[in-house]
Amino acid sequence: MPTTLPLFPLGSVLFPGVVMPLRVFEPRYRQLVEDLQALPEGLDQRFGVVAIKDGREVGEGNVRSVYEYGCSAQMSAVDAADDGSYSLVTTGVERFRVLSVDLGGSPYPIGEVEFLADTPGEDADSLRTPATAQFLAYQRALSGLRGVRVGPLPQLPDDANVLSYLIAATMIIDVREKHSLLAAADTATRLRREQALLRRESLLIQELRSLPAVDLLKRD
Repeated sequence: MPTTLPLFPLGSVLFPGVVMPLRVFEPRYRQLVEDLQALPEGLDQRFGVVAIKDGREVGEGNVRSVYEYGCSAQMSAVDAADDGSYSLVTTGVERFRVLSVDLGGSPYPIGEVEFLADTPGEDADSLRTPATAQFLAYQRALSGLRGVRVGPLPQLPDDANVLSYLIAATMIIDVREKHSLLAAADTATRLRREQALLRRESLLIQELRSLPAVDLLKRD
């Protein structure tokens, strides 16, 4: 059933189960945090993270359109700074599809959204092993770049759906492609897309010895 959810547009994609720290300094999104904190005890302090399709993260009237699919975020830690900004620790919870966005009735965007169930799809479990192998090969390719140090990976999960979200969140690809992984109809579809992307990116790294987005890596 459709429901309303406060929206936080970002230049990145959030996936279920993935931790995302946020710094909130714009007045409208500080208001969002304060409104969530004011909810009665026991209610989830959740908002929706949607990737920006057209526009910028900062500035009045900055967001002109957002992608169709997003992920709800649960606040687990809130730290208020002296300048009025907030540092948040959030975790992705549940995918949703954006049905409409209201930009005028609240200080921050409010979306009418439809939450989506995760379904395995055909042969999801059998795809887990080859997807894991492709992902590890991709990580080795990253590690082989001169002057680049890749941070330690968490232990790879046995659950195919959890694995699909971990791969999607970790890959260094553009927002459009990450959104396509979030929007995948089921786990099997997501894993198949990821294997194709992992093969492509590994070959590019090996051939070009460069990265499309080095800001996600630590340099020595």
